[in-house]
Amino acid sequence: MYEELRRLAGSYMRREREGHTLNPTALVNETYLRLLSQHSVDFSNRAQVLGVAAKMMRRILLTHEETRRANKRGGEFTIVCLTEGVDSVAGVQPHVFSEVDEVLCRLEKMDARQSQVAELKIFGGMTGDEIADYLKVSPATVQRDWMSGRLWLLRELTRVRTPSPA
Repeated sequence: MYEELRRLAGSYMRREREGHTLNPTALVNETYLRLLSQHSVDFSNRAQVLGVAAKMMRRILLTHEETRRANKRGGEFTIVCLTEGVDSVAGVQPHVFSEVDEVLCRLEKMDARQSQVAELKIFGGMTGDEIADYLKVSPATVQRDWMSGRLWLLRELTRVRTPSPA
């Protein structure tokens, strides 16, 4: 399981700004400590652990980013890629982590499952089949949720960047 968590942490950290003070090992260690303190969660399979770990890693990085910004105003961008594959990162418009988190929270209020699919796909690096197993839905449902959620996220992130004229 450690290697899977390292892969997940590596996926998160590749999207972080250069010079980040956390590294994948530190992120895995922090996540592991938080996983151990989860008494109310039933980890019945690998996908359950990865899904919960992905959510925890996102929260850890968000808290880290908020603390850093509180200490130093301004800051760099975190690249979040909403397209498939590693090759698609080139030419991607970078987004501030907190903007992405805000938009994901809004999507969660509209459609919780689409938000979960997006979070697990973007930040967790999970495949459609892994997400389907974790959410206990079909891979086709995950694909539909991802296509719809990704388009909504792209539109909303564009709006965050270019506010409408007053």
